[in-house]
Amino acid sequence: MGVVNVTPDSFSDGGQFFDIDRAVAHGLKLVAEGADILDIGGESTRPGKKDPVGAEEERRRVLPVIAGILRQAPQTIISVDTYRASTAEAAIPAGAEIVNDVSGFTWDPQMLPLLAAVNCGCVLMHTRGRPEEWRDLPRLHGDEVVFMVARDLGRLSDQALKAGIRRQRLVVDPGFGFGKRYEENYPLLAGLGELHQLGFPLLAGTSRKSFIARTSSSSSQTESVERLSGTLAAVTASILQGAHVVRVHDVLPTAAAIRVADATLSATSTENVHTAER
Repeated sequence: MGVVNVTPDSFSDGGQFFDIDRAVAHGLKLVAEGADILDIGGESTRPGKKDPVGAEEERRRVLPVIAGILRQAPQTIISVDTYRASTAEAAIPAGAEIVNDVSGFTWDPQMLPLLAAVNCGCVLMHTRGRPEEWRDLPRLHGDEVVFMVARDLGRLSDQALKAGIRRQRLVVDPGFGFGKRYEENYPLLAGLGELHQLGFPLLAGTSRKSFIARTSSSSSQTESVERLSGTLAAVTASILQGAHVVRVHDVLPTAAAIRVADATLSATSTENVHTAER
């Protein structure tokens, strides 16, 4: 899943693709580099953000980009990154096939009824509080974060199913960095495989997150190199833990890392079969 942020203030690439034509060109480039899905968002959810973008402005940003990409590459699978039902409702007839909601369908009470009424994929992401609250949240210890995420995703997915969203339309995302402090993301990454017990495909979004930059920082590297190198390691770790979808900014190098991780998993599966036969 390639990221297209049509925003002036996203934490990693804010402003680079705020222009509609540049956003469309970037999305097409990511598809050419191997993205299976484009995730298009019109509002930053960076840590500390307090002032939300209005719904009308969010739609003004994302709808022309969806239209522009599908005009030139009509087979592209589009995901709209929004927690607003009104934006999702406008994006689906415009061509979006997936709604990626960072709030786990909780920040807009109309989101669940909307998603139950339409036929699209749904990404249910875990978040702990809102961006302006993250710095003040109590610290978690040990594997407490894995337990919390599994518990909350179980509860939220049950609510989604009861609202009428079919199970096969749901993907869950543990929400790396969303209300998790630096040291809390690594137990979550290490325990990602435990979330398979929920029975849904897993999406992992570690790309360029601050916990990666902090871990991989080196005086001999630029920040962009640090975040890319660390991202490739985190993506590989996610796949080895069984992630089905990875959401990334840098598609071309990530695609190569994915091939290596998949080859490793394939070899592991073959070895397990041979061991069982013996």
